[in-house]
Amino acid sequence: MMTRPAREPYLETHQTHPEPLTPYEVKLAGSLTEVFAAGATTLDEVTDGLNALGLHGPDGGPWTAETFRAEMRRLGK
Repeated sequence: MMTRPAREPYLETHQTHPEPLTPYEVKLAGSLTEVFAAGATTLDEVTDGLNALGLHGPDGGPWTAETFRAEMRRLGK
């Protein structure tokens, strides 16, 4: 019996990025990685973590649940 190779757990075709990441996107991704590695599991913990790192929201102000959701929507298009 032939077995299928294991799938990459987070590699999904719809998650690919069509063009190179901008410096902002790289910084945001790194900051999110740091926040999640520190144990954030809720949206409030994520936005608090981004603010604690000193990463400003897209409008230059602190991250809120609303600005985070809007930015993830924008970046996901």
